[in-house]
Amino acid sequence: MLDTHILLWWTAEDTAVTRVQSDAIEHALASRERLAVSAITFWEIAKLVERRKLHLPRSIDQLFDEFEGHPQLAILPLSPRVSLESTRLGDHFHNDPADQIIVATARVHGLRLLTADERIRKSGVVSVV
Repeated sequence: MLDTHILLWWTAEDTAVTRVQSDAIEHALASRERLAVSAITFWEIAKLVERRKLHLPRSIDQLFDEFEGHPQLAILPLSPRVSLESTRLGDHFHNDPADQIIVATARVHGLRLLTADERIRKSGVVSVV
């Protein structure tokens, strides 16, 4: 499962994606496995664009159309189980609701999360790449 920044870096072919993360993505694609993202990732991207903290090379509508039409990208919904799981991350997990939902989504679906977010990586509440 891809964290928001990993999805953006991957699609922009940004070198910020580590070799291990890039290999994991390429392996999944070569194996015809689907990559997953949480539906809240799209809210997070839209909010970054709205606040002018993220500038895209094309319209956000075009970008979202590409993501939705990508044959190997699964968009996982915010379900009741994910909502509940987001409340079970422990008191030490930070208060960013998007990160809570992304981590909870990975946990509910039994997926490893590709992330560079040190707060998530250090939390130990989800398997990370």
